[in-house]
Amino acid sequence: MHKILMVLTSHNILGNTGRPTGFWLEEFTAPYYVFRDAGDHVTVASPKGGQPPIDPKSDDPGNQTDTMTRFKGDPATQGVLANTVKLADMKASDFDTVFYSGGHGPMWDLAEDPVSIALIESFYNNGKPVAAVCHAPGVLRHVKYKGESIVHGKRVTGFTNTEEEEVQLTNVVPFLVEDELRRLGGLFEKVDNWKVLAITDGRLITGQNPASSSDTARALRKLLDEGVPKDR
Repeated sequence: MHKILMVLTSHNILGNTGRPTGFWLEEFTAPYYVFRDAGDHVTVASPKGGQPPIDPKSDDPGNQTDTMTRFKGDPATQGVLANTVKLADMKASDFDTVFYSGGHGPMWDLAEDPVSIALIESFYNNGKPVAAVCHAPGVLRHVKYKGESIVHGKRVTGFTNTEEEEVQLTNVVPFLVEDELRRLGGLFEKVDNWKVLAITDGRLITGQNPASSSDTARALRKLLDEGVPKDR
């Protein structure tokens, strides 16, 4: 059994559009059930605590997945989501790893949140893996390891420029995940839009898009089960 901290955004407005955003529901439900079904202990946190905002687009009829259907019939997990703990109260020493779920929300709050940045550094500096999927690799933009970006020289992925173009938010987001990871020295990899990609490089695990959520969670569990590398 692993102790896993899952982190969700508290941000609910899409830039200056006035439109709602938040976390992408599949990026919570898919990893959460991978962890829970394996017997892991999962704590869910957000900057403000309580019920984090679900991006309404993620719950469109065309975006439904098996894990989302399961979630809607699972009052216990609904209760977990409605009562997330405050991120500022979390300590890396209490967990084996941290998993950041995406959606556009994290681009505004978690990416710039000193609490989140320090927490990721605490996990990583203490030899613990860090995982992020879709837009959530953007939360790594200010995270440092040994004086340089945590993604420098690492194989990484995240929501791609062409995926952002397809959802027509290229000019709304504060930065593009792909461009930012490349700028920071990450060795960015990608597959076709909406296809599955999860990359493990040392203690850093990243997934490209919502469809990659389960594989990213499974890659994290595999790393925990097989032994986390001590080097970067």
